[in-house]
Amino acid sequence: MSLLRRPSALPLWRDEITIDAADERYVTRRQFTKFLVLTSFGMVAGQAWIWVKALGAAPRSVWPEVVVARASEVAAGSVRFFTYPTPAEPCILIRRTNGEFTAFSRKCTHLSCAVYYAPARDRLECPCHEGYFSPATGRVLQGPPPRPLPRVALERRGDDIVAVRLAEGAEE
Repeated sequence: MSLLRRPSALPLWRDEITIDAADERYVTRRQFTKFLVLTSFGMVAGQAWIWVKALGAAPRSVWPEVVVARASEVAAGSVRFFTYPTPAEPCILIRRTNGEFTAFSRKCTHLSCAVYYAPARDRLECPCHEGYFSPATGRVLQGPPPRPLPRVALERRGDDIVAVRLAEGAEE
């Protein structure tokens, strides 16, 4: 009998590399680590792309002036929806019961759900996670939103209500 080769029905590699069919459904540490590394690399690459795009974006220095409503058409305690500064950015114009006009972005600062005005409670409400905002300043009254709503600066020109710029944060 030769010492170099064992007489066996199985090939030599089967003796040295044991593959059990029941173990094939489990993920090995090497496969899991490879998955984590590739996924992490993808996340870092995505964040780098967002950061590079943000660096390349020019700050807006000139805001468009848009007539959003006529004062005579908006009753006290009611709202008017419009977009500002681009058609992709929804906003809400509120005429409070005291006659004052205020306008804010409709995107909640928590998860971008649409906010609406509740005149009975005199507040802007986000139905997704019960976030509430002041209709006078846009500041957070309750809930998870981390920042106040972006305020749309308005000017009254005769009967026209004109949006002139977007101001970040609430004005007290």
